[in-house]
Amino acid sequence: MTLRFYDTASAEVRDFVPLVPGKVSLYYCGATVQGMPHVGHIRSAIAFDQLTRWLEYRGFRVTVVRNVTDIDDKILAKSEASFHPDFEQEPGAVPEEEWWALAYRYEQEFLKAYDTLGVSRPTYEPRATGHIPEMHALIQQLIDRGHAYPALDGSGDVYFDVRSWNKYGSLTRQKLDDMQGATDADPRGKKDSRDFALWKGHKEGEPTTASWVSPWGAGRPGWHLECSAMVTKYLGTEFDIHGGGLDLRFPHHENEMAQSQAAGHAFANFWMHNGMVTYQGEKMSKSVGNTVSPAEMLELAPPRVVRYYLGQAQYRSVLDYQPTSLQEAAAAVERIDGFIARAVRALSADGSLLFGSHSTVPDAFVAAMDDDLNVPQALGVLHDTVRAGNTALTAGDFAAARQALTSVTDMLRVLGISDAAQPAVDNQATAALGTLVEAQLAARADARARKDWAASDAIRDTLSAAGVVVEDSADGATWSLQRG
Repeated sequence: MTLRFYDTASAEVRDFVPLVPGKVSLYYCGATVQGMPHVGHIRSAIAFDQLTRWLEYRGFRVTVVRNVTDIDDKILAKSEASFHPDFEQEPGAVPEEEWWALAYRYEQEFLKAYDTLGVSRPTYEPRATGHIPEMHALIQQLIDRGHAYPALDGSGDVYFDVRSWNKYGSLTRQKLDDMQGATDADPRGKKDSRDFALWKGHKEGEPTTASWVSPWGAGRPGWHLECSAMVTKYLGTEFDIHGGGLDLRFPHHENEMAQSQAAGHAFANFWMHNGMVTYQGEKMSKSVGNTVSPAEMLELAPPRVVRYYLGQAQYRSVLDYQPTSLQEAAAAVERIDGFIARAVRALSADGSLLFGSHSTVPDAFVAAMDDDLNVPQALGVLHDTVRAGNTALTAGDFAAARQALTSVTDMLRVLGISDAAQPAVDNQATAALGTLVEAQLAARADARARKDWAASDAIRDTLSAAGVVVEDSADGATWSLQRG
């Protein structure tokens, strides 16, 4: 089956053919590091990590760029607030913290969350503040081509002239005159209130460290400009995929596409956007108090479970968080892990434990992932394979069990679930525990075969008291350690 992805710009699922055979160039918007990562940031990173892993599985060499926005209004505002006598500390906040130190501290928090949840590091992760010359060059190109102008009030701002680009609004299929904003020029020196800043002149009260010399006066870059300059430097003026959260389509990606194409760049061949995370059907909001952070999720469940939950929906769908969501994800992961543990023990004892290559994922899994990353359908294939593997183990069909084990481990690796952080384990102690529990389960199976239900229940109760959960099914008994 041909790889097919939904392209936001054309509003259709299209065949994916890379610009350069065998290679894929992918840029997705990273964090504005003005606070702790929220669940939307992490869901987006996991979605594009799944995309990257699948493209690599399909044989492409993928170059991934994920930016860091380390200078913006909110970063400066938080830094300024930290110098006030009545500074109210939030978790991890530092009094009298310079803006660049604050940005770096939060950048490390994002990296920690990405690593914990198995998000692969990108090929390049550029910071906005490291690419000021590239931004100056892009602004000058736009001025020279008649699509940008220095502010009329001499403030040092430079704006993109939206009326100069007749394709403005095409990404989100909006007409300029229907967009929010008055048509008359506003007091900030714009020709049109919908014109957006490419360069922000230095304002009184802002730290001098947050401004750079430019042909238009000291200042700092506008948010939209940063991404255009960075992606062009690392992937060129035309590349395969631009990604990000659905909330970035407008104005960020609309502006990014307009300024890049107005500069003469073909820019992105595909635009891919992941859906939002809601809380019991409602938009998450700090003011409402219905938010849940990645850190809070990780207090409730292991990283592999959180990764499974955040990556289980089709990337374009809304992912709704319910109080039982992590419990349901944990049950799914435990079924998978229960099969793996059972298969490893049985096949090790049989002497037939051999793992295959990465070419062993089922055809149905391939078809699902090729079809616009249909992860729910792919997970269905994964769980079907787990059930088939358990059936094979019960029947003593070790060849089929070994194939199922290899397929399951490869599917987990492709989905990134295997790479989420796991607590360190004592392999010798784990093996010893497995041997003892399996011996108890064998004795319990003998008791059940003799219809000695009292002995069977006694063994189960003993295991339960030790924190071992036994589950009976048509495929036989499986066990796992009780969580919490």
